[in-house]
Amino acid sequence: MKTIIDSCKVGEIEISAETGRIAKQTNAVIMRCGDTAVLVSALSAPEPKALPFLPLTVEYRENAFAGGKIPGGYFKREGRPTEAETLTCRVIDRPIRPLFPKGYRFDTQVIGHVLSHDRQNEPDVLAITGASAALMISEAPWDGPIAGIRVARIDGKFVAFPTFDNLARADIHLVVGVSTNAIVMVEGGAAQATEADMIDALMFAQASAKPLIELQLRLRERAGKPKRAFAPPAVDEAFVGQVMAFAEPKLKTAMAIKGKHERRDAIAAAEKQTREKFLADQPTRLDEIDAALGKLEKKIVRKSVIDTGKRIDGRGLRDIRPLHIEVHPFERPHGSCLFQRGETQAYATATLGTEYDAQRLDTLRGDVKRTFMLHYNFPPYSTGEVKPIRGNSRREIGHGALAERALRWVMPDAKEFPYTIRVVSDTMESNGSSSMASVCGGCLALMDAGVPIKAPVAGIAMGLMQEGEKIAVLTDILGDEDHLGDMDFKVTGTKAGITALQMDIKVQGLTRKVLEDALDQAREARLSLLDAMLEVLPSPRSDISRYAPRIVTMQVKVDRIRDIIGPGGKMIRAIVEQSGAQINIDDHGLVTIASESMESIAKARRIIEGITAEAEIGACYQGVVTRTTDFGAFVEILPGTDGLVHISELENRRVQQVSDVLKEGDEVVVKVLNIDPTGKIRLSRKAAFGVDPSEVLNMRG
Repeated sequence: MKTIIDSCKVGEIEISAETGRIAKQTNAVIMRCGDTAVLVSALSAPEPKALPFLPLTVEYRENAFAGGKIPGGYFKREGRPTEAETLTCRVIDRPIRPLFPKGYRFDTQVIGHVLSHDRQNEPDVLAITGASAALMISEAPWDGPIAGIRVARIDGKFVAFPTFDNLARADIHLVVGVSTNAIVMVEGGAAQATEADMIDALMFAQASAKPLIELQLRLRERAGKPKRAFAPPAVDEAFVGQVMAFAEPKLKTAMAIKGKHERRDAIAAAEKQTREKFLADQPTRLDEIDAALGKLEKKIVRKSVIDTGKRIDGRGLRDIRPLHIEVHPFERPHGSCLFQRGETQAYATATLGTEYDAQRLDTLRGDVKRTFMLHYNFPPYSTGEVKPIRGNSRREIGHGALAERALRWVMPDAKEFPYTIRVVSDTMESNGSSSMASVCGGCLALMDAGVPIKAPVAGIAMGLMQEGEKIAVLTDILGDEDHLGDMDFKVTGTKAGITALQMDIKVQGLTRKVLEDALDQAREARLSLLDAMLEVLPSPRSDISRYAPRIVTMQVKVDRIRDIIGPGGKMIRAIVEQSGAQINIDDHGLVTIASESMESIAKARRIIEGITAEAEIGACYQGVVTRTTDFGAFVEILPGTDGLVHISELENRRVQQVSDVLKEGDEVVVKVLNIDPTGKIRLSRKAAFGVDPSEVLNMRG
């Protein structure tokens, strides 16, 4: 197979696609932007599996060699997928999965592999487009293409494929999946952006992605394999009609029950009765019966919502489920909140730590330090199920990342609040929108912990059901509404604007008008939630928990950092040992002192101030005589800093010998008379006579 390379321009950025040179036993495409290159392969097994779902797996790996690094750790090789790799797997999977035909049961695997990384152009969006391109040239009957594009607003201007350095200045940052004529996936956040600005960003992404779509169509023409013939399994419409006619009145009654578990039990009983009736004479048609029941359930729910505006639990389209909020339900966590919305309940906690608690990540760009983390857990009991716990799932990692992004934009500056902060949200009950409960509960837990956030944040999950021209936008969706609907649209923000956005859709596309309606409806719900939250806790606590460590900061000159650290770290270890406080110094001279005891902090601060202090002309110091000579005495007034008291400056009278007045080890109050250009300090004892003791500085700890 010959090598085929094609390229396009998105704005001023050139992106190329290559196939036929590497990984020739699969369908592989290499996407390039700058010196970043990602290989993505897509392969579909030749025979289907007897499964009730699409067996699609997506993997993505960022090997250290791509960034010119050797992995850290003992084994010096890549381990299990990092959180960033897992999140990239999700943003690849979400837009490509709905485009496989119904009933497609061929084992399919998509693998992204970063070959080169220039530390500026991010590989994740290239991997989304690469996955689409690999599926386009493959034999799989896939209804693409789609393209992945990163969009940021920098200095008021929208930019496609911003560099990593430029992203630091962005106030809107989105990763968007775009099909030929629609937006199919959104993941991102903003610094309290308005709904109109967010719509403009999405429209900019859609327009900017067109060259990537056209690039894939050209690649398909030049390198595509013949598509596998596939027809969905034949459906016996007459039999399906009989099953639905028998089950419909029973399912309608069952689905009108408001309680989740009561409703599920009634639905299960109706389905069991239906299976028993039809399997008695036709025992091999279980799959057809279940498919008919699923189709009927979807039809009942959607018809009720679209035609009458009545939802499963009896709410209207804009109604939020009843709220129950408890702040600080338990004493020892630094901050905590029990947040309940309907049958979804999250217990969120906030823990304050020191610099030593920060998470250090080994990434392609080098070592990264995280001082704010949000972890989301979804134990099986939250849905009344019995399942083994095998570590965090991709869903849990994705939900935690969304909630973290929602709150990150309002976190205080590290200089203002120099703590490492960890929020944990445990889902105690679940019936939809547990990630948004984590945002609301996590925000209140931070406020309860005394974190001075810039503004409170709430989150709401929106849904959509569309039948022809009829569209219904749903506020605060249930789990069943998510499963049976056409859109899952999560929006978080403050009263001023949006901080995070996540969207997946199952229909072909949404107009700008529908997006505007959904965001406006989400804003209405968000403001209502914020009002309820602030009734319970109007603002962050004025002080942190008495169980949290205390942290103070001080600024020293950069050229004095070495004095605090000392040779081989000897000095800083001594300060820690003497004071009992934790001490950290960054490259800019910011010293962080942490301890549960303010006395320890004060002691460490005094020592550091003494080490870094510089003598001032006219100031009086409590010093110690370090050496005497015939012409005077040397007195240490600051750690490592001494000056000379000439014999003529010892007394208000003539002194014959220095030893008549001072000897080595004596404590003495002296005044700085002069500091010459070379740094030599001239001191006087007699000039300090009669000085008020409160004006004497003791900088020696």
